[in-house]
Amino acid sequence: MSDLVAQFGHIDIYLFDQLLRGHITAGMRIVDAGCGGGRNLVYFLRSGYDVHAADADAGAIATVRDLAARLSPNLPPKNFRVEPLERLTFPDAFADVVICSAVLHFARDERQFRAMVTGCWRLLKPGGLFFVRLASAIGMEATIEFTGPGRYRLPDGSDRFLVDEAMLMALTRELGGVLLDPLKTTVVQGQRCMTTWVVRLGS
Repeated sequence: MSDLVAQFGHIDIYLFDQLLRGHITAGMRIVDAGCGGGRNLVYFLRSGYDVHAADADAGAIATVRDLAARLSPNLPPKNFRVEPLERLTFPDAFADVVICSAVLHFARDERQFRAMVTGCWRLLKPGGLFFVRLASAIGMEATIEFTGPGRYRLPDGSDRFLVDEAMLMALTRELGGVLLDPLKTTVVQGQRCMTTWVVRLGS
């Protein structure tokens, strides 16, 4: 078990699935948008991917720079930036893969949510992969409490911006993307739902 953690870190299981199925391969440029402490980056750093990341939290970026210095010392610190998703400074059509895991549900409202999504989406090269995990209303419609536009209180007591299937499907069309996988939602013991949204930008 310790060997697996050393190799893969605490990678999101659905992101790991994309690796297993060959959707993310060696030589790709990865951007982790909202990277936190880099739990999804360990494998990519160890395996020589061209890794970049951003987070609004300076402490998180300091942690990821330290991680990169240990696992992939050839990567420059400027690859890891303190900036919010809606104001990312990476160029357009920059990345083969953009990861955005457990971030978008922190949006204040739909306007910020869309700004965060488009901030990530513009980074994709043609044919690029957008991997998203986010809290949703799917499967919990009867147990969440509306608290404001797009926002809900979950049974676990947290307040989140929640999407539903119709919104994600409409947004996929608006972006000009194609679902790589059907939407997959995990209900976490009646407390919250997490949906995996994997979209490819047309070539």
